[in-house]
Amino acid sequence: MTNPHPPPAHPPGMSSNMQGVLWAMLATGLFATVAAMAKIAVAEYHVLQILFFRQIMVFLSSLPSLARSFPESLRTQHPGLHALRLIGAFVALSTGIWAVSVLPLTTAITLAFVQVFFVALLAARFLKEPVGISRICAILVGFLGVLVILRPNAQGFADPNAMIPVAGALGAALAVTSARRLSQTDSTATLLVYQSIFVGLLAGVPVFWLWKPPDMAGFLLLVTMGALATTGQWVGVKALRLAEASVIGNIQYTQLIYTAILGYVLFDEIPDVYTIFGALFIVSSALFILHRDRKNKRSE
Repeated sequence: MTNPHPPPAHPPGMSSNMQGVLWAMLATGLFATVAAMAKIAVAEYHVLQILFFRQIMVFLSSLPSLARSFPESLRTQHPGLHALRLIGAFVALSTGIWAVSVLPLTTAITLAFVQVFFVALLAARFLKEPVGISRICAILVGFLGVLVILRPNAQGFADPNAMIPVAGALGAALAVTSARRLSQTDSTATLLVYQSIFVGLLAGVPVFWLWKPPDMAGFLLLVTMGALATTGQWVGVKALRLAEASVIGNIQYTQLIYTAILGYVLFDEIPDVYTIFGALFIVSSALFILHRDRKNKRSE
C-alpha cells in the first residue's frame, strides 16, 4: 500500500533560497578544492596540460546536450563575439591555474574576484548598462583593495605575480560580458558547445609540444580535478535554479574561507595583513554592487 503522505523532498521549512545557498556553498567548496589541487598539479605538469584535462571532462559531461542540439548549436550570428568570449575564458582559466602556482591560494582567489568590477565597467561601455555614482565609488573601493594587496612602490609591485590573477579577472569579465550579449541572440546550447570545444582546442594545440606523460597518480589527479570542476559548474547551476542570483552571488565569497583553510592545511600558508584588508575592500564593494543590481531589478 502506498503512503498517502510521502516524505518531503527536502527538510520541512527549508526555503528554495536556503537550498540554493547550500548548493552554492558546495560549489564554492569544490572550486576551492580544484584550486588547491591545481597548485599541487602545476608542480609537475604545464598549465595548459592541466587546462586540457579540465576541458576534456567538461566536454564529456556536455556530450548529451551537444548531441541533442548538433549541428544547429554551431550556428551563430556573431562569430567574432564568440571568439572574444573564448579568448577571455581561455585567459581566465589558464591564468587561474598559473596564479595558484606562484601565489598563496587566498591571494590568488581574492584578486580573481575583481572580475566583478571589470564586468561592471565593460557592461557600462558595451551593453549600455547604467552606472551611477554609487557603483563608480564601489568600483574604486574595490580597486583600492587590489592596490592594498599589490602594494605598489617605486620599484613596481611587492610581488609582480599578483598581476596574473588580475589579468585573469579581466579575461573572465570579457567572457561574461560577451556571453550576456550573445545570450540575446544565441541559444544556451550554442554557448555551451563553443565553450566546451574551442577552449579545449586552444589549450590542446600547444600541449602537443608541452605534454608530459602522467603516471597513474598524476593521471588520477588531473582527471579528478576536471571532474570536480565540472561537478562544481553543474552544482552551481542547480543553486541558481533554486535561489535568486543575487543571493548566490553573495555566497561565492565563502570560497575565501575554504581556500584559507586549504592553504593553511596543505601548504602552511597564512594570509598576510595586506591580503586580509584587501579582501575586505574587494568583497564589501563587490557585495554592494550585487545589492544595487538586485535593488534595481526589483524596481524595474
